[in-house]
Amino acid sequence: MELNAPNWLINEVRMAKKGMSAQMIENTRNLLARLHLSTVCEQAACPNRGECFSNRTATFLILGDICTRGCFFCAVNRGEPVETLDDGEPERIAEAVNTLGLDHVVITSVTRDDLPDGGADHYVRVVNVVREHCPKVRVELLIPDFGGSTVAFSSVISVAPDILAHNLETVPRLYPQVRRGANYFRSLNIIRYAKEMLPDLTTKSGIMLGLGEEKQEVEGVLSDLREAGCNMLTIGQYLSPSLRHLPVARYVEPGEFADWRQIALDFGFKSVASGPLVRSSYKASVFFQEIV
Repeated sequence: MELNAPNWLINEVRMAKKGMSAQMIENTRNLLARLHLSTVCEQAACPNRGECFSNRTATFLILGDICTRGCFFCAVNRGEPVETLDDGEPERIAEAVNTLGLDHVVITSVTRDDLPDGGADHYVRVVNVVREHCPKVRVELLIPDFGGSTVAFSSVISVAPDILAHNLETVPRLYPQVRRGANYFRSLNIIRYAKEMLPDLTTKSGIMLGLGEEKQEVEGVLSDLREAGCNMLTIGQYLSPSLRHLPVARYVEPGEFADWRQIALDFGFKSVASGPLVRSSYKASVFFQEIV
């Protein structure tokens, strides 16, 4: 049975979608449309997209807009991509970064199990082009698991992004229901391997609450992430994108999110964003400053 969202959460979502400037939201959308760029903000129906667009920020979605996995919590379209990789995408992202005046850019992608390298080489090209045209921008990458290929994510790590993120999303027990084709320990090892390869690299992960997890299971995930060397953490409320997706098992009160933030800090995370509408790239620049 689908739970009814509490009124306070409905109001928060409405405010976030509305943002602070309708004109700025429209300007950002027009820029992205003109440059033919996808964002996870739009594709994943993020509740914060109005707030972010009105602040002239967006999380760029590369490698197309069709995901080969189709996780049961995610609104991004699932299927078999037919288009070839867009060779002009890196330059257009760099143009958008400059036009928006970003000092911190977050770049993520769909999962492309159909590509031999999972799209790793395209990630490298995007980072190199953005740094060439926007040398002062801080680059945060939120990467897929590349099917567990160490060659693939080693090539991405080798370009030394300022922040390397990979989300665990939920507790191990719920992976079969939540993350189609993913493996908890494979995802965890991406964080571990990144720190082994570049010890000074800032690493980040994110989890959702409200999928049916137990407190001790969440604490186990936090312990695993810290043992793997994860520095930054985001904790947010799962919101079902549609009736075809997993239903919400529980709506978490704001006070509990505050408690989880303190628990995570006690585990040793350097920066923790925890709240109902927090997402993996939510106010990414602000929370990175906690480490700086």
